[in-house]
Amino acid sequence: MSRFYDPKDTHDLARVEEILKKGAIEYFLRGDSKYGNGLPEIHVAEEDVPKAEELLLHSARP
Repeated sequence: MSRFYDPKDTHDLARVEEILKKGAIEYFLRGDSKYGNGLPEIHVAEEDVPKAEELLLHSARP
């Protein structure tokens, strides 16, 4: 598993989890976010990183 995303807050965590679920990307929550907010980092399989990044980028478009 590769570290994929450090959520800034609970809303950000929920948003990214929803994107990954809709894209059928398996993920795990581990460790602590670099923001020191007590939230876990989001990890995905190394082979899923490109697709997960693409989904995240497309979700940010207006």
